[in-house]
Amino acid sequence: MKVVAIILGLLLLLGLVLGGKAASVNNELVAQREAVRAAWAQVDVALQRRADLIPNLVETVKGFAAQERQVFEAVANARAALLSARTPGEKIRANQELDTAIGRLLMVVENYPQLRSNENFLRLQDELAGTENRIAVERRKYNEAVQRYNTTLGLFPNNLFAGFLGFQRIDDYFQTRPGAEAAPQVKF
Repeated sequence: MKVVAIILGLLLLLGLVLGGKAASVNNELVAQREAVRAAWAQVDVALQRRADLIPNLVETVKGFAAQERQVFEAVANARAALLSARTPGEKIRANQELDTAIGRLLMVVENYPQLRSNENFLRLQDELAGTENRIAVERRKYNEAVQRYNTTLGLFPNNLFAGFLGFQRIDDYFQTRPGAEAAPQVKF
């Protein structure tokens, strides 16, 4: 009888320890998943700010460079794709398209010296540059939050409990585009 009581006591103790660890893992992963969501919300705000600035920038440039219609359409289409994207993965891909389109738009600007001296354009360009910096900061924070979450998820014994508790790895990271490591060429 004493042996049965000891075994039951040990099983109860083991169950309490495992239950406590599962609760601890759950709480930690919930907190980190929410940190990822908050970081993504900040990225989303910065991307929306840029999407809101772009029509003003495009209209200003259009006044000077009416024949560059293809570039304007690419920017408009990329902006529309960003605004209609729903998941972080879709928004990351749409954001990469918008980065490329904005790069092409800024190349057009180089061909119009009178545009570069226009006060409205300069103000918009400064706003866009500030927004790009904010986006870069928020992307970094988002990637760090995703990395912390994924690391915690993969650590032993968290990985034993995580799947059972319904937590899954997040693989939507911001990454550089192929060819982005090459420095841009500046010509005067």
